[in-house]
Amino acid sequence: QVQLVESGGGLVQAGGSLRLSCAASGSRFSIAGMGWYRQAPGKGRELVAGIFSGGRTNYVDSVKGRFTISRDNAKNTVYLQMNSLKPEDTDVYYCNTYPSVTPGYWGQGTQVTVSS
Repeated sequence: QVQLVESGGGLVQAGGSLRLSCAASGSRFSIAGMGWYRQAPGKGRELVAGIFSGGRTNYVDSVKGRFTISRDNAKNTVYLQMNSLKPEDTDVYYCNTYPSVTPGYWGQGTQVTVSS
C-alpha cells in the first residue's frame, strides 16, 4: 500500500518562497510519474506540476517560471519549490501520481497561505 505524506506548507507573504515535500512509501515510486495538485475551498483539485520518472516536467501556465518540481528517487520524495508566491496560490496542496491520479493515494495535503 502506497502512502503519500505532504509537508512544508505555511504562511508566507506575497513574493516569498516555500518548498513542499511529498514522501512516498512503496517500491514503485521511481517508475511512477508524480504530480502536485491544489484545491481551493469549494473547488476541484487541479494539477499544478507533474514530473515523469525520466525527469520531464509539465506546469500549469499560472505557475510557469515561479514553481519547480523535482524528485529524489533514492529518498522516494518529490518536491515543489515555489517562488514569487501570490495570494492566488493560497490552497491546500497534494501530491499524487501523474498524469493520472490514483484515488486511493490522496493524503492530508499541506496548507499554503500567501498574504498580500
